[in-house]
Amino acid sequence: MNVYDFTVKNNQGDMVSLSQYKGKVLLIINTATKCGLTPQYEAIEKLYQKFHAEGLEILDFPCNQFLEQAPGSDEQIEEFCTINYNTTFPRFSKLDVNGKDADPLFVWLKEQAPEDLGDEETKAFENKVKDLKPLEKSGDIKWNFGKFLIDKSGNVKARYSPAYKPEQLEKEIEELL
Repeated sequence: MNVYDFTVKNNQGDMVSLSQYKGKVLLIINTATKCGLTPQYEAIEKLYQKFHAEGLEILDFPCNQFLEQAPGSDEQIEEFCTINYNTTFPRFSKLDVNGKDADPLFVWLKEQAPEDLGDEETKAFENKVKDLKPLEKSGDIKWNFGKFLIDKSGNVKARYSPAYKPEQLEKEIEELL
């Protein structure tokens, strides 16, 4: 099994097979529009602009599970991201990443990479947010902007902490491209 075996709903309500991204490097992110990390959208868009022509796709999955920081409809989230951050990468329908209603894609991603990679700054962030929203179980996504890097064969290469800055992923993305 790999990422291409999943079908997800885009923000227009259409089902999309991730097999359409075969041969691409993917960065899959759970996002929110009202989070302290929301400004990461700017750096994420820069990554997309820099590497999209070489085969990078960034897949944005809004999630409202962390202090309800992704309010609004899929249409409102799209409008917010377009107006405020000029994002051009694909955005999908809001979903759950943890718990009994977690989307199967995120259940699988977490199984493939149960721990976040990060640094001292990300560890400090994680310690802060665990008091706000304790993890239900080991391997759960800790907060908005958890990142999964997928190779061209559809396999999870790494999982990064929500606080891990998108620009820090450039070297890993280049290596996979």
